[in-house]
Amino acid sequence: MKQAPEHLVNLIEPIVDGLGYECVGIEYNPHPKNGLLRVYIDSENGVLVEDCTKVSHQLSGMLDVEDPIVDNYQLEVSSPGAERPFFKVSQFERFIGSTVIINVFKPIDNRRKLTGIIERVDVENDVVVIQQDDYSLEIPFQAMSKARLMPDYLIKKGGRNGK
Repeated sequence: MKQAPEHLVNLIEPIVDGLGYECVGIEYNPHPKNGLLRVYIDSENGVLVEDCTKVSHQLSGMLDVEDPIVDNYQLEVSSPGAERPFFKVSQFERFIGSTVIINVFKPIDNRRKLTGIIERVDVENDVVVIQQDDYSLEIPFQAMSKARLMPDYLIKKGGRNGK
C-alpha cells in the first residue's frame, strides 16, 4: 500500500478536516478490478464506527462528483489503530518515547526493517532518530517505505518476530 497521489490528498484532507477530524493519512492501491482507497482519521476523543461512516458518506459523495479515480476501487475509512501508520515526519513527534517499526527502501545497518524507540524528530531536515540497543540511528523520511507504531501488547510479548 502506498501513500495516495497529491491530487487525492488535496481533495480528501479538506473534507475530513472540515468534519472535525484529523486526516492521519491516505493510502491508495490502484488495481483495475479491486483498487483500495484507505483514509485514516483520528480525533482527540478517538474514532467510533459512526465517525468512519460519517466521513465515508461525505467522501463518497465528493468522489462520485469529482471522479478522480478511473478504475474500480473500494473506499475504506478507519482509525489508525494501535499500529498507527506514519505519513509525515511531523507525526512522529507526538510519539517520542514510543517504539516504532520502520521499513526502508535500501538497507540501513544491513537491515530493511528497523525497530527502535523514537528519540528525536528533526522536522526541518525530515529525519527521525530512533534508539536501537545502545546507539541512535538517523533515518531520513524519504528512505522509509513504511513506518508504524508498535503497539504495547507486541512490545510486552517480545515483538513481531519474538525478538
